[in-house]
Amino acid sequence: MGREGVERLIRTRICDLLNIEYPVFQGGMAWVATGELAAAVSEAGGLGIIGAGQAPASWVEAEIAKVKKLTSKPFGVNVMLMSPFVEEIIRVIVRERVPVITTGAGNPGKYVPVLKEVGTKVIPVVASVALAKRLEKAGADALVAEGMESGGHVGEVCTLPLVPQVVDAVHIPVIAAGGIADGRGLLAALALGAEGVQMGTRFMCAEECTVSGRVKEKILKARDRDTVVTGQSLGHPVRCLDNRFTREFARLEADGRAKEELEKFGTGKLRLAMVEGDVDNGSVMAGQVAGAVRKIEPAAEIIRSLLAEAEEAYAKLTAHFHK
Repeated sequence: MGREGVERLIRTRICDLLNIEYPVFQGGMAWVATGELAAAVSEAGGLGIIGAGQAPASWVEAEIAKVKKLTSKPFGVNVMLMSPFVEEIIRVIVRERVPVITTGAGNPGKYVPVLKEVGTKVIPVVASVALAKRLEKAGADALVAEGMESGGHVGEVCTLPLVPQVVDAVHIPVIAAGGIADGRGLLAALALGAEGVQMGTRFMCAEECTVSGRVKEKILKARDRDTVVTGQSLGHPVRCLDNRFTREFARLEADGRAKEELEKFGTGKLRLAMVEGDVDNGSVMAGQVAGAVRKIEPAAEIIRSLLAEAEEAYAKLTAHFHK
C-alpha cells in the first residue's frame, strides 16, 4: 500500500476537525505532559496535550507559552474537572484561545459555550457508553474512549469492548485509548471504528518528555504483568507500575483503612515519582502497554514508526485476505 496509502487510510474526521496531520493524541498526563513534550508531538503532526492535573493556572499558562514558542501547530490542554483551580484554568484556556481541551473527572458541559465561543474544541475522556452519550448531548466535539488498560485513573471496561460500543452510541468522532503503543494498535483502533488513538505510556519515553530518567528506565524494564490497580475502595482506581508504594497501598486497603488515611498516604506520590525520580516510593502511573515500550526516542520518531508499523500491519492483513 505504501506510506501515502496508509496516510490516506488514517486521514479521518478528527484530522480535519483539529487541523492535524495524523490522528495521534499524546495523553495529557499530570507531571508528565509539559509544554516541551506537547510541542514536540504537535510539531511532528500529532496533537500534543499539556496535562494540567492539580497544577495552578499560572503553571498552565507558562506551559502554553512554551508550546506557542516551539510550534505554530494545534495543541491541547487536559483539564481535570475536580482540580481546585479548574475555573482559573478554563479562563486561561479561553484567553489564550487554546485549540483543543480534553477533560476528565467530570462533565465539562457548563464550560462548553464559552470554549466554543473562542473556537476551542472540547474532547472529554470517557470510560462508559452512558457518559459518552451524555457528553455528546452536552456539546462535545469528539470523545476519547479510554479502556482500563491505560495508566492512571481507570474505568471498568477494557479498550476492545469499550471502543466499538461508544462508536455505535454516538455520532461524533471517537479516539481510542488504553493499551495502544504501536501501528498495530492504531490499525486495530480504526478497525473498531475509532478515528484516532491516544497514547500516554509510549510518549513518556519520548526524548522531549521531562519526567525523571528513572521513570523511563522503569517503563523500559517493565514486563506485561508489571502494572497493578489500587484505590478500588476509594472509588477511583489507579493503574501504576508495581513497586513499594503500590504494595503498601494495597496492604492498607486490605486492612480496611479509612478513606482519609489512604488519600493522605497517596498525596504527592505522583510528583515524587515523575519529578523527583523516586520510583520505589512514588506513584509510577503507566499502562499495561509499558511492557511493549522498548526505547527512548524523539516524539517525531515515535510517530514515524507508528506509521511504518501501521503500513506493515496493513500489508500483512491485505495479503492474508487476498490468499
